[in-house]
Amino acid sequence: MNYGFLFLITFITTVLFTYFIKKVLIKFNVVDNPIVSEHRHKTGTPTMGGIAFLFSILFISSIYYKEPLIVISVLTMVVAGIVGFIDDLIGLKSKEFQKVIKNISGKIVKIGILNLEPNHEARIATPKAKEDLPALLDKKLVKVIDEVPIKNEMSERDKIIFQLLIGIFLVVTASVFTLGGYDLGPIINFNGISIGVLAIPIILIGMTGAINAVNLIDGMDGLAAGIIAIASFASVIYLFVTGDLDKSLPFIVLTGVTLGFLVFNRYPASIFMGDTGSFVLGAGYATAVLITDIPYFGVLALFVPIVTVVISILNRANIINLPIEPFHHVLNYHGISEKKIIVSYWLITALISGFGLLISYYFHFIVK
Repeated sequence: MNYGFLFLITFITTVLFTYFIKKVLIKFNVVDNPIVSEHRHKTGTPTMGGIAFLFSILFISSIYYKEPLIVISVLTMVVAGIVGFIDDLIGLKSKEFQKVIKNISGKIVKIGILNLEPNHEARIATPKAKEDLPALLDKKLVKVIDEVPIKNEMSERDKIIFQLLIGIFLVVTASVFTLGGYDLGPIINFNGISIGVLAIPIILIGMTGAINAVNLIDGMDGLAAGIIAIASFASVIYLFVTGDLDKSLPFIVLTGVTLGFLVFNRYPASIFMGDTGSFVLGAGYATAVLITDIPYFGVLALFVPIVTVVISILNRANIINLPIEPFHHVLNYHGISEKKIIVSYWLITALISGFGLLISYYFHFIVK
């Protein structure tokens, strides 16, 4: 197997397909309209660029159709991409317009559950905030500066159901290949331990968790693609260190796809991936981790998105109080530049992955 050629062809085809899809999306005005105030300048940027992922991975699978690890990964990613594509299509229609206000009082103003600092902006989203707004306008403590469209989207319940179905699809697909004589991690082993059907809930949890984590982290230029690129490349190195480089094919594909997309998606982005892309990357990464049986390192490399999900859960449970979600938007809200946040998140991912690689090297070569 020529691993370099697999990466190169994946990278090149993703660049070409992204360029083509970008032109089509602009032509048909399939563009983003961000609701986050700090990102309103990005209005008009084409979205649903994850469609390019689907074309690229299908092309790769047509070349490497005899490689079960690639075929299983691609099939799962395509199913996930279709779900994300449906969610993106639903989101093209706005369900309401929400007012954006600015604190002009020179002091902290409480609206809804938010303490709005002087000169800061906020979107009026909750019923309590909408109830408080008229009185604040009358007292001239705030002023309305904009109205933003809120897109339709699947309910959280529907998204979870679809994500579980993607996990079930992986179970069935991997089972078929296993029965065909291929030794695949999630059906036979978990971290080298035979667990049989107990692997099924692990797959469902892993798939749902990864898709949600990547979907939530996708909100700044190149952030999600960069993190998955780093985590996937680190996983390739991990498999090399542990002597299982032949298993690295799904991660090489993910590395090529994400780096190819970053040609256009890096800051300042000229195209966004949308839910189509985040579902593809989340499902692809979960599938790669599961069928190569590297659960501990795979979770470690995805540390930043996982922590982001945990912080959002704590906020929704009212254990902590954030002015906005997810946490990288909080940092931006408090004045840290988008570019610094992106680079910091990438760096944290690289450092944590590097730490995991050092530990793996130590135990594999020194302890043994």
